[in-house]
Amino acid sequence: MAKSVKDILDLIEKHDIKMVDFKMVDINGQYRHVTIPAENFSEDTLKSGIGFDASNYGYAVVEKSDMVFIPDPDTALIDPFCTVPTLSMTGNAMIIDTPENRPLPQYPRNIIKAAVKAMQDSGVADTMYILPEFEFYLFDTVRWNVDPNFVAFQLDAEQSYWNSGDNGLGVVVPKQKNYHIAKPFDTSYECRSEMCMHMKEAGIEINYHHPEVAASGQFEIEPQLGEVVHMADATMMIKYIIHNTALKYEKSATFMPKPIAGEAGSGMHVHMLLMKDGKPVFSDDNGYAHLSETAHYFMGGLLKHIASLCAITNPSTNSFKRLIPGFEAPVTVGYATSNRSAVIRIPAYAKSPEKRRFELRNPDATCNPYFCYAAILMAGLDGIKNKIDPHENGWGPYDFNLFHLPEEEKAKLKGLPTSLPEALDALEADNDYLIAGGVFPKELIDGFIKSKRAECLEMSKIPHPAEFDKYYNL
Repeated sequence: MAKSVKDILDLIEKHDIKMVDFKMVDINGQYRHVTIPAENFSEDTLKSGIGFDASNYGYAVVEKSDMVFIPDPDTALIDPFCTVPTLSMTGNAMIIDTPENRPLPQYPRNIIKAAVKAMQDSGVADTMYILPEFEFYLFDTVRWNVDPNFVAFQLDAEQSYWNSGDNGLGVVVPKQKNYHIAKPFDTSYECRSEMCMHMKEAGIEINYHHPEVAASGQFEIEPQLGEVVHMADATMMIKYIIHNTALKYEKSATFMPKPIAGEAGSGMHVHMLLMKDGKPVFSDDNGYAHLSETAHYFMGGLLKHIASLCAITNPSTNSFKRLIPGFEAPVTVGYATSNRSAVIRIPAYAKSPEKRRFELRNPDATCNPYFCYAAILMAGLDGIKNKIDPHENGWGPYDFNLFHLPEEEKAKLKGLPTSLPEALDALEADNDYLIAGGVFPKELIDGFIKSKRAECLEMSKIPHPAEFDKYYNL
């Protein structure tokens, strides 16, 4: 239900709000914010917005006009992490034009809204629902140094197997044995439960939370299916809540895909389905896995563009340390039912027509969620438009464990990119599906690639501690 200015003012009065905080998103998918005293909030705030410099947020802005951030009152919520009573809102970035403002094309929230409009204009569907799964680690301590004479990191999780000699109470979890483990080994249960309560207060419904595979403090929180723009906003808020609640419990949360060698990595699997006039577009009782031809074409688009998608869905050098065999992370371009080794998995438990769907398993939460979900939607729409059949293209279905194939058979399979530079090369060569209809501005993609290439070059110049182990005494 849309909130009016009066609704916001009533919230401010009812909860004795002192500050109104506007949360904006930079190119990397991190919150930035500007705060005003509550008494300064008025109807004009929603019309005129808050001025900001988009270039400082990483956007290669070519327009000469000033930028303003226009709050969306529907996103208003009380920030539980502020001692001073604070009302928080996100919204959209606009270019100041005469006679009226227009959306800044490069701003993430405007891009996901443009992708939804492209879907609606295509006539395929009017609504996209997604369900991102949030895997993350909780550490008790973490330290790192990147100095000329000292490059190292150190972290600890008290429950981890490596503390068996120091714990004193024997409450440690064996390596890779943390999945769904109960108390007393599940030492962060209260912390995660509080996270979920904050999410519910923020209007984000939760399916469940639980310990994940890695013994060194890996967990998962899964929300319920939600409309894609709402879930992009929710993704930002979920990460915000997880980070801040963890600190309250004197823990550090990270969404780094692979913080620990030899333990399971953290992904952000994205489940998706389309609806039109309230009816499921992806359901067909007679189709493979009860999915429609349209659903298969959507999967075909994802699989065709998966290498370039990885630059957006897995945009860190660390992302590709997760996408390796042996840890239930996808490495092969393909689809299947209930098979976690394929990049697209169709969950067999989603039996009702309105919940039949599939999940893309390669994304991780280092991505900008607005870019990630918009790119996924645009790839799928391209698949539908061009009738890209995944089976005819040899991408499955792979209804067997790909990790157990003989090596000669594995060699025939197409794999995901193995590094961020490889994914950026793919994005540079394959981005027409993103810029279709002006959804992703070409200058944004070019700027993103340039920025990420510089990041890769910077990382490649830093000696790694493991290199000393391998090469120091040669």
